[in-house]
Amino acid sequence: MLDEKKIKESKKRVEDLLHKGDLIREKEGRFVEFFLKNSTNSFDSARLLFKVSTNQELRKATGFLNFNGFLWVINACYYSMFYMARALLESQGIKIKTDYSVHIITFDALIYYFHLTGKIEKSVIEELQEAGEEVAETLSKEKAKILLEDYYNERDKRSRFTYEMGEIALQNKASTSMARAKRFNEALRLILDK
Repeated sequence: MLDEKKIKESKKRVEDLLHKGDLIREKEGRFVEFFLKNSTNSFDSARLLFKVSTNQELRKATGFLNFNGFLWVINACYYSMFYMARALLESQGIKIKTDYSVHIITFDALIYYFHLTGKIEKSVIEELQEAGEEVAETLSKEKAKILLEDYYNERDKRSRFTYEMGEIALQNKASTSMARAKRFNEALRLILDK
C-alpha cells in the first residue's frame, strides 16, 4: 500500500539522488521511444504467455502440452509497467544514473515528479473529462494513488514470485498482473501523448 510514510521515503531518496547527481534532469529525453517499445513488447509477451498458458489448443499447436507461463506473465507485466514509467520520466528529461536499484528509483521518481506535483491527478481528470464522465477531485486522486500502488505491488510481486516462489505461480495472480499493467500503461500513455 502506498501510504504517507512510503511517499516521504521516496521523496527523501530522490532528493538524496539529485544531490549526489545519480538522478538528473535534462532538457529532453532521448530514449522515450526505446522505453515505449520495450513496454509494448513486454505487455505483448505477457498476453501471449497468458494465452498459451490458458489455451490447450495453442499448447498442442506449439508442442508445449504442459506449458505454464504464469510466472513470466507476472514478470512481463511488471516490466511493461516499469518501461512505461521510464518512458514517462524520460519524456521529462529525467535520467537515472546509478547502480542502485533502478526499479526502486523509478518508483520513487514517479512519485516525486508526478504524484507529489499533481501531474498524475491532472491527467486522470483530463482523461475522465474527455471520456464524458463526471468525476470528483477526490476520485481522481484515488485513481492516481491506485496507479502508483499498482506499480509498487507489481514490483513487489515480481520480486516475490521470481526469488521466493520459483516456478509456482497462480493463474489468478497472472490475470491480476495483466489488468494492472494494462490500466497503468494506458494511464501513463495518456500523459505521454499530451
